[in-house]
Amino acid sequence: MAKKTKTNEEPLEKQLWKTADKLRKNIDAAEYKHVVLGLIFLKYISDAFEELYDKLKAGDGEYADADPEDKDEYKAENVFFVPEKARWRHLLSQAKQPTIGKSVDEAMDAIERENASLKGVLPKVYARQNLDPTSLGELIDMIGNIALGDAKSRSADVLGHVFEYFLGEFALAEGKKGGQFYTPRSVVELLVEMLEPYQGRVYDPCCGSGGMFVQSEKFVEERKGRINDISIYGQESNQTTWRLAKMNLAIRGIDSSQVKWNNEGSFLNNAHPDLKADYILANPPFNVSDWSGELLRNDGRWKFGTPPAGNANYAWIQHFLYHLAPSGQAGFVLAKGALTSKSSGEGDIRKALIENDLIDCIVNLPAKLFLNTQIPASLWFMSRNRTNGKFRNRSGEILFIDARNLGHLINRRTKELAQDDIDQITSTYHNWRNPDGHYEDVKGFCASATKERVAELDYVLTPGRYVGLAEEEDDFDFVERFSSLKAEFESQLMEEAELNERIKENLAKIKMPNA
Repeated sequence: MAKKTKTNEEPLEKQLWKTADKLRKNIDAAEYKHVVLGLIFLKYISDAFEELYDKLKAGDGEYADADPEDKDEYKAENVFFVPEKARWRHLLSQAKQPTIGKSVDEAMDAIERENASLKGVLPKVYARQNLDPTSLGELIDMIGNIALGDAKSRSADVLGHVFEYFLGEFALAEGKKGGQFYTPRSVVELLVEMLEPYQGRVYDPCCGSGGMFVQSEKFVEERKGRINDISIYGQESNQTTWRLAKMNLAIRGIDSSQVKWNNEGSFLNNAHPDLKADYILANPPFNVSDWSGELLRNDGRWKFGTPPAGNANYAWIQHFLYHLAPSGQAGFVLAKGALTSKSSGEGDIRKALIENDLIDCIVNLPAKLFLNTQIPASLWFMSRNRTNGKFRNRSGEILFIDARNLGHLINRRTKELAQDDIDQITSTYHNWRNPDGHYEDVKGFCASATKERVAELDYVLTPGRYVGLAEEEDDFDFVERFSSLKAEFESQLMEEAELNERIKENLAKIKMPNA
């Protein structure tokens, strides 16, 4: 029997990525991602259009006497209308022409004109001189084959999966800059599975490319829930990233009408000022110093203390709380330093959050999970009402989970959490939180601490202070332990380096008085 080649053993998305990356040649990944992702999106909306077009043209049953070129027919079925010169088969016929770049740009323009919700969203970057027409034609051929062998009804799933995979690969290729638009998939999955957003309003005020929303919808689908039971609200300050989010959500069939963009961001220009969300999922940028804090000293969101102008961490926490419904829950990422910081009143704000019984669980994450920083991170889970009857009454308690030893390297600089890791953390939290759960402290991994115990430790929320050291085993792996400590030490050095850099930047902003 013939041996399978390595290529044949690889998933479709990996084969496609290798081909697309090969065609990139000398184009920077940050620019090239818009070329590729824009084409995948175009293929998706064209497939969806063609499927309905064929039904309308056949005129059977409910489609009797329908006009396949009537835009209202597509609007009624929540399908984007694609003008003839923008349809994939037309572009495929032009793929070998030297003017293919101009043809694709014109197709994007035509689609935006016919679909108001896509206005200003689609990339028009295909006629640029640094994009070789031959390579672009090959890319169109490659993407044209994505859904071959699949029913058109499955095309959206296939293309959606490829779009998400490519987002992650481009983020890895961009490194530090990639983290500005992409939260690692395993972190998003962990946040969503911890909170279980079955129904209600889901909010992310710094939504990047929309991964939190996509995963929330997936969670509902996988548990046979109803997609219409959740609605999404988001905001993004980077217009290029917002465009990626709009395409990412549209390709999954998710309504993104409440995902807003303005360049001032959620602090200065809150796009959803009256929203009270049932779930908040977010990965705000770490330790932001230029968040316009001086302009917001008396803002109504600061119920638990005014956050320092030089660091937005506690401004984000209070922004989340401000937007939580009376029984709402929040799960978000923060730099690990927020667990212990006492500078500029942060310790007092943290104490107020603890005393007001708002913190449900803290998870210490492994190093190297994030692409844009080596600063150690943690997850915070907060709840407006921990006695609401939906779960066990956890008032006066906080669960601490130390997951630093979980995860595995996917390259020299980056780790990810395996599904087993996610399940271990999630089941620990759910067993602690749920009325029928069977929770026990595990030395070195998890501990449930009273509010009084946290007060004894000066309101520090570092899980390691509470979970203690793991029981030593006979088969202690020195190499593994050394590697773990080395990674942690490197992360601490990186954190100190970034802190020093921020100090230098802030000092440079201070104007010296005239002599």
